[in-house]
Amino acid sequence: MKFNARRANFEGLPGLVGTARVARRAAEVSRVIRSGDIVVLDHHDLDRDSAQRLIDAGVQAVINASAMISGRYANLGPELLAEAGVTMVDRIGPDGWGAIANGKPIRLHEGAVYSGSEPVAKGRVVALADLRQEMEQARSGLSAQLETLTHNTSDFVQREQDMLLDGRGLPSLHTPLVGRAALIVASVQHTSMTHLRRFVRERDPAIFAVGTAADDLIGFGWVADIVVAAAADPDSVPSVDALRAARDVVLLSRPGAASDESEAVLAIERLGISPALVETTATPEDIALLLAEYHDAFPLIGVGLTARLEDFLDRRAGGLASTFATRLKVGSRLVDASAIPRLHTSGTSTATVVGLLSVGLAAVGAAIAATPAGNEWFSALLDQLGSLL
Repeated sequence: MKFNARRANFEGLPGLVGTARVARRAAEVSRVIRSGDIVVLDHHDLDRDSAQRLIDAGVQAVINASAMISGRYANLGPELLAEAGVTMVDRIGPDGWGAIANGKPIRLHEGAVYSGSEPVAKGRVVALADLRQEMEQARSGLSAQLETLTHNTSDFVQREQDMLLDGRGLPSLHTPLVGRAALIVASVQHTSMTHLRRFVRERDPAIFAVGTAADDLIGFGWVADIVVAAAADPDSVPSVDALRAARDVVLLSRPGAASDESEAVLAIERLGISPALVETTATPEDIALLLAEYHDAFPLIGVGLTARLEDFLDRRAGGLASTFATRLKVGSRLVDASAIPRLHTSGTSTATVVGLLSVGLAAVGAAIAATPAGNEWFSALLDQLGSLL
């Protein structure tokens, strides 16, 4: 009731009204966002994954203390938000970001943020046309980004060469994988998942879930066999139900893990779950692929994985190098989920077989009836049936 009374103060005034969810990055508030909220971030170059989280949560506006596109590279998040109809305001600055109270109702109008009658922050309204122009300018620096990618990938391969080349450090799994198809789900995309239903029913692939995708899979009616998450990011760890339903839980820790990572591992162990630990700088998505490849699963079907050049460049440097090197390692084993409906052909169904047999028997019967002997036989059969009736 108190919330409604405060919200009522904005009645009759122009603009958008919603509860402010304030954090540095989208991942920090992804679990508390409700439909209609207004998210307030301080996130340079909003990436596609963060934008998709916000869209899935149903936010109506995103306010950013920093620039949505700084020009360093053509990040995809702002364009994705704009195409989804989410209002955006950026460059409100750190003072504006700090002046907005988390969990309180605010009003957004023409780039100004109101928590009462007076504006507490002011920024630039971001339009789709402006974004596309800025994206073109950012793409002009693509050669520099590719050079950085090459350098970072070389460093990553040197650090992780034992794991990449020999699988050293990758754990054994309870889930059987040899010669079995593997479905690696980084994010649940309803259309792709629907198209995969027949493939999953007929092939029974091992299902890897990256982070909270395990919860989304349960909502879709599937259960992940293997869950891979980062101990350093509590928001990436799925619910207790998803962890307990999985046969294997793999947690990633950074070299020289901090105490907060150790505590995350202990919290899962207290649930009676014994996670396998991997010390690496690779991303959970890439470790899932490497695990499937190392344990000789084939093919690897990716759902929501990074696929395009723009997607690669839309990631932070560490994750970018990890993803690039991993794709080189798994090679032709990896197939995007969008290709499966075109490539997969199911076996002949029972109904089809019965139908073909019925047609064949009918054709044989007609051929026999056309002969003199067959005609006499059918006449005798009809007489007997008539006497029984």
